Amino acid sequence: MRADRLLSILLLLQVRHRITAGELARRLEVSERTIHRDMQALGMAGIPITAERGTGGGWRLLAEYRTNLTGLNEAEIQALFLTRPPRVLADLGLDKAAEAGLIKLLAAMPSVSRRGAEDVRQRIHMDVSGWGQSEEAVPHLLALQDAVWQERRLRLRYERGDGATVERVVDPLGLVAKGRLWYLVAAVEGEPRSYRVSRVREVTLLDEPCVRPPDFDLAAFWERSAASFTANLPRYPATVRVEADLVPHLRAIGRYARIAREYPPDPADPNGWVRLDMLFEGEHNACEYVLGFGPRIEVLQPLALREQVIRAAEGIIARYATTTSASG
Repeated sequence: MRADRLLSILLLLQVRHRITAGELARRLEVSERTIHRDMQALGMAGIPITAERGTGGGWRLLAEYRTNLTGLNEAEIQALFLTRPPRVLADLGLDKAAEAGLIKLLAAMPSVSRRGAEDVRQRIHMDVSGWGQSEEAVPHLLALQDAVWQERRLRLRYERGDGATVERVVDPLGLVAKGRLWYLVAAVEGEPRSYRVSRVREVTLLDEPCVRPPDFDLAAFWERSAASFTANLPRYPATVRVEADLVPHLRAIGRYARIAREYPPDPADPNGWVRLDMLFEGEHNACEYVLGFGPRIEVLQPLALREQVIRAAEGIIARYATTTSASG
């Protein structure tokens, strides 16, 4: 076990050039006293290491100990650092092993390739849990990816959930794959935000460098953002029938009502209506939502919601009948 830790320390020193005992202790899950003993052991073994005190100090190597990695091109190296969903690895008990393997891979890389391998982890994040929605068309994904890699500002035309189109100049910070959906994380006036890539209508790459917030971490930002989004998801379930051409619009709204499950069209239905399981914020919100689409949507379950929609529709008819008679 100690031999593995000494090798990890050596490889971390090769990758980071300078690192504190505290950071080594956190990374290797031991005490700082243990790290100091390990450093003494490395020195006695002939490894040229030295400690620098004060601000910006730490342990560092006096000579280069590395083996150049051959046979991999830049794209292959980036792919190795990208395809490692952390939650899946943690579930399998392989998260620490994966991190140790990447440290060794970084240490063996030429310096020219190392920066690209480290950058990929801050530019693209994969969240395999998904929102439970269908795959979407993302015609501007490659243009957004180019902007992320080149660290250049973008002008976006973006369709919001309410259907309105807005224009934004953003600093692209990274891309996130959430299940089969893609999101652009970009800063507006230094404030990171998430944009659904399927709603991007136009992309213009600007001749301005991207401004990245200091200490921004893509995975940490997304984890906080996803947790906040999940906590505020609608919780009132209902089953409805809708016209088939209405489904894409319902799928795009997603904030106050979302599709939990979409069933295939019923071949016995001559009109090709589609049955959906949906989630709303509450019964009152669900009623207003359904009424907004008139005869193009029908509530099947729960019966209480169906009856509320019927009563509201009857009330609307009665109101207009009264005002029509008064006008006459």
